[in-house]
Amino acid sequence: MKKNIEKTNVMRLLDQKKIAYESHCYADTDALSGTEVAEALGQNPAQVFKTLVTVGSSKQYFVFLVPVAEELDLKKAAKAVGEKSIAMIKSKELLPLTGYVHGGCSPIGMKKQFRTTIHASAASFATIIFSAGKIGYQVELSPEALRKAIRYELADLIV
Repeated sequence: MKKNIEKTNVMRLLDQKKIAYESHCYADTDALSGTEVAEALGQNPAQVFKTLVTVGSSKQYFVFLVPVAEELDLKKAAKAVGEKSIAMIKSKELLPLTGYVHGGCSPIGMKKQFRTTIHASAASFATIIFSAGKIGYQVELSPEALRKAIRYELADLIV
């Protein structure tokens, strides 16, 4: 029997668009690393993605999803979106910009849809898992289903 999981805005948006997903919840909401989240969910860390928000030299914002155990390569990320350089935004800028807190940032349902790039490895999985917009909550869906919710491209983004 599936336990009743509180719906996040991400889940509500997916429901509205009739996009199939599975929700996951992990109890320990202390600041867990992405790999600890994957472990808490009993999932392959290569299949669990973290959402990173960056700003380019043009002052445009970009969203990148990379596997939780990996590190975003800023040079590859900049090249993927045609920027001279890319930098991570400051933690304090995240909530006003996206509506999400650090550790609970999702590519779905941000205040504004920014250009989103997902590491190419996502294409090799039937489903990927990422934040449902609240610490402790994750959603799992296929890359094709995710395309119905947001526009994104795939690229090599990791170190």
